[in-house]
Amino acid sequence: MPKWYSKEEALQKLQRYCAYQDRCHQEVRQQLRDMNVYPDWQEEIIVALIEENFLNEERFACSYVRGKFRMKQWGRVRIKQELRRRDISDYCIRKGMAEIEEPAYQEALRELIVKKGDRTEADNLWAFRNKVARFVIDKGYEPALVWPAVKDIYPDGT
Repeated sequence: MPKWYSKEEALQKLQRYCAYQDRCHQEVRQQLRDMNVYPDWQEEIIVALIEENFLNEERFACSYVRGKFRMKQWGRVRIKQELRRRDISDYCIRKGMAEIEEPAYQEALRELIVKKGDRTEADNLWAFRNKVARFVIDKGYEPALVWPAVKDIYPDGT
C-alpha cells in the first residue's frame, strides 16, 4: 500500500527536492502525484514553494538552457522544444535562451561539425556533408546555420 504524506511532510520533502536542483512546476506536480499527496493540498504546496523561492520557472529555464547547451551541446531548437514540453511560458523560454551567447553558440556549432566530420566516412562529398549536417541538426541546431557552416568547414570533402 502506498504511503500517504501529510501536507507538512510533503512540503519538507519537496523543499529538499527543489533545493537539490531547479525544477519546473510540471516536475513538482508529478512528484506530488507520485507521493500520493491529497489533491487539495497539491496547489497549496506549490504556492508555498513559489513563495519561499524553492520553485521559480524563470530560474529553471535559465539553468536548463545553460546545462543542456554546455553539457549536452544541444542547439536552440531542441532546447526550446524540451522547455515547451515542460509547459514553460514563452517569457521564461526567452529569458532562458538569452543565456546562450552568440559567439559561444557559433563555436559549439563548429566544434560539433568538426568532431562529427572526423568520425564520419562517406562515398562522396554530398553524402559526407549530409551525414555531418543531419547529426548537428538532430542536436537542435538550425539548418540555416548548419549548412553554410558545413560547406565552409568542408569545402572539398576533407
